[in-house]
Amino acid sequence: MPERLRRNPVRSAHCTIVEAKGSGSVGLAAQVDAWLAVHREEVIGWRRHLHSHPELSHNEIDTTQFIAGVLADHGLEPHLFPETGLYVDLGPEDEERLGFRADIDALRVEEVSGLPFASRTPGISHACGHDVHTTICLALACALAEVDLPFGVRIIFQPAEEVMDGGARDVIEWGGLNGVACIYAVHAEPKLRVGQIGVRTGAITSAADVLRIDVTGPGGHTSRPHLTSDVVYTLGSLVTQLPGLLSRRIDPRTGTVLVFGQIEAGFAANAVPKTGRVSGTIRTQDIRTWRSLEPLMRDLIRDVVAPTGCEYELSYTRGVPPVMNDDVATAALAGAAQSVDPHAVVQAPQSSGGEDFSWYLEHVPGSMARLGCWQGSGQKYDLHRGDIVIDERCIDVGVRLFGAIVERYDGGLVDASSL
Repeated sequence: MPERLRRNPVRSAHCTIVEAKGSGSVGLAAQVDAWLAVHREEVIGWRRHLHSHPELSHNEIDTTQFIAGVLADHGLEPHLFPETGLYVDLGPEDEERLGFRADIDALRVEEVSGLPFASRTPGISHACGHDVHTTICLALACALAEVDLPFGVRIIFQPAEEVMDGGARDVIEWGGLNGVACIYAVHAEPKLRVGQIGVRTGAITSAADVLRIDVTGPGGHTSRPHLTSDVVYTLGSLVTQLPGLLSRRIDPRTGTVLVFGQIEAGFAANAVPKTGRVSGTIRTQDIRTWRSLEPLMRDLIRDVVAPTGCEYELSYTRGVPPVMNDDVATAALAGAAQSVDPHAVVQAPQSSGGEDFSWYLEHVPGSMARLGCWQGSGQKYDLHRGDIVIDERCIDVGVRLFGAIVERYDGGLVDASSL
């Protein structure tokens, strides 16, 4: 194995991934495939248990214990995070590691799928496929436990992806990314047929921030609006002017959009209220734009409110940046996918949704793929809906994909300036 260059801790670093040549890594993918063939019924049982027992973000207590128990049963030593979630290390301890991540939390969505293993928890379900992601990484860990790895692998079972203060930042703060050189993940995609793997270089998701503007004034009678500061008029100005002003300050090619979803004020038709509130989301497909959005929005809101005489308070919650897939890591992922099935790879569109896997890619290179989970005929479902049904054959594809990535990994990173 060639000498590794230590990582320069900047975002522009790249994974070094080649066809594995070391004697310890030959046939790794085949060994993972063989393990899965023997243990598939057990693996599907894990998925159905997780699906039946969903837990919300930051409360994945039983889920964490279940994952840890399975890992321990297969001879591994899981490391629990301070709250919920865990990770497990495999292979040598003295090398930088190849990482994989699964999110383990569920959604506040009532399941109406009719499946025999549907959620047993009223109002909560795995409507985003995290049970599938978790099962894939759990199977990968157990399969690799029986393989002589020539380099280290870390598999992260992350809590709380579905909330704005997502668990990825907690995992990083807790040291879960320490020593990881490159990281991969998949996300279930019910718009792709099972067997298809969607890849994309660059941004594959979008940034999503939340803003709330509380407007205040002295109140008054609607017959004398000139004697007060009109909170309702100010709210209307914000809702109608801000999206247009933003469109004149941001390149339209960035896909930046501000949409308000809530507005409230007043109780009577003839009274100007003292308080009101408007809330919305702002999304962008461009990471540079995302980094500049908050100060720009503060300036625009100030300029809109100033002529009205009202006071305001802005609550701006930064969500997640776009998932920026590294080009080298994505090329390796595509190569691994083609080794699973020469016809598997398709171009993934950029999603307008957010994903906190992006925080890992702010620290190390990596890539996320879209994992097809539609059965290929009949209804196409959507994520975050209670009727979603995922074709469990996608679990086999995900495990084999990750096994193929492991086989191709040669460890280490090089600085982008040397490429």
